Amino acid sequence: MNTTVTEPKDLETTQPDQRETPLESLASICSVLAVGLFVMTFIFQNFEIPSASMVKTLLIGDHVLVDRIALAPPAKWAPFTYYRDVRRGDVIVFLKPGEPDLFLVKRAIAIPGDRIHLRDGIVYLNGVAQNEPQAGKPLVDDNPQHAYNPYRDDFPSVPPGPYTDVTASWQIELPSHVEGEDLVVPPGKIFAMGDNRTESLDGRYWGFVPRENIVGRPMFVYWSFETPADQINKQSVGERIAFMGHILIHVFDQTRWKRTLHLIR
Repeated sequence: MNTTVTEPKDLETTQPDQRETPLESLASICSVLAVGLFVMTFIFQNFEIPSASMVKTLLIGDHVLVDRIALAPPAKWAPFTYYRDVRRGDVIVFLKPGEPDLFLVKRAIAIPGDRIHLRDGIVYLNGVAQNEPQAGKPLVDDNPQHAYNPYRDDFPSVPPGPYTDVTASWQIELPSHVEGEDLVVPPGKIFAMGDNRTESLDGRYWGFVPRENIVGRPMFVYWSFETPADQINKQSVGERIAFMGHILIHVFDQTRWKRTLHLIR
């Protein structure tokens, strides 16, 4: 019996071409971008700290990653996601009341139903003086911002003077929330202040934070760069480009490496 031997075909002719087409490559890139955009829009978001209102907790030039899920209203389509309400002491990111395009970072001091007042810069929450080692207190020194300020440091017992930075709407609304010596937080609102109490334009000056304005809570500092306090006022194209160049030159020697992955509490 004759046996026919079949020669194996060349592997290159038997296997299909595995190379991606340009259209497939584009689809892959778009998928990655779409997932990244979703994550950075709805789950996490990065913010830069532009002012000294939260010193010592947050420094000018800190770049923080914000959790946008935990403090968001619960969603029925994602029952597996962890949600919780705002707690006293939370550091929160929110849209400033009356300025929907401006994000602020402050600490939640009081929640609905709480009674709060300040005496000599000390916070009294529901009648109890609070121990806040992270909070700046008024001092008698050469810095006029640290000197005692009646409206700021004995809030809300002293009415705002003509030269305080209190919004007109808050001047009208404030008396309706004062009972005795306390400010009473209404339902659906949060009272927030900066940790750097002598330099923070916070709830004392513009009122309560509506619950729906709260975007999330910063989790940690992922990068921190030494930034001048007046950089926030330099918004022209030329000034921004100049500072970007400054960062490129000094990224190694002016990065605060010790703050990398610093947890925010």
